[in-house]
Amino acid sequence: MQQQGGFSMVTFNNLLNNPNILTADQLGGMRVLEYEKDLSVRPDNAIASYYASEMNVRRRQLLLELKGDSYVVQAGAMQWMSGAVEATSGIKGVGDLLGKALASKATKESAVKPEYKGTGHLMLEPTYKHIILLDVGQWDGLVLDDGLFLACSGSVQQKVVARTNLSSAALGNEGLFNLCLKGTGVTAVESPVPRSELIEFQLNNDQLRIDGNMAIAWSSSLNFTVEKSTRSLIGSAVSGEGLVNVYRGTGTVLMAPVV
Repeated sequence: MQQQGGFSMVTFNNLLNNPNILTADQLGGMRVLEYEKDLSVRPDNAIASYYASEMNVRRRQLLLELKGDSYVVQAGAMQWMSGAVEATSGIKGVGDLLGKALASKATKESAVKPEYKGTGHLMLEPTYKHIILLDVGQWDGLVLDDGLFLACSGSVQQKVVARTNLSSAALGNEGLFNLCLKGTGVTAVESPVPRSELIEFQLNNDQLRIDGNMAIAWSSSLNFTVEKSTRSLIGSAVSGEGLVNVYRGTGTVLMAPVV
């Protein structure tokens, strides 16, 4: 494949035309590459690698194509970039740095997420997690569970949202804040399961209760709290359940059946 940007021209082969590398998903300038088999194996791990591939345990990478636009990625995720692409810190002053540092403590995300601009390609480090691509504009505010953010369009706004009842969230050993994405653009999140296994709940002025931290994303329009599964401590003990995540209102919840 050939790309041209600025004064540089880069040609790369054996990537998009490699029969062992499949395009698992594509949205906007994002492309999820999946290695059908792990060919870099040794005799001592060949059997494990074979069965891993058969059970959909495969290496995956996110390839970003820049056409004069920009992408923000998780710190340390870049593997290589080609063309007229430059990286910036994404920090717009001391106040912005302080705010992002505080937000990183709350959401478990990196304080500084580099922003890549220009024309070319950017490849992120391989992972065995599943990479889910979402259109942020369709959510009118997309809230992510802690540590799942991988990348997003530079046009997407990032902010921190707090849970309604902080005391119950603390008792439930859950984070008190989450990363919220707004605006137009796409985002890539890491998921413990493939997109085909994610359960999508559509709430219309209703509520959803989930036992455990299994929702990976939900609409910012939903009221998210952590509550006791029953009204009394005795009832919780009898039912065998403790605290549950509760989503109320109108919006969407994406839930993984396993964590």
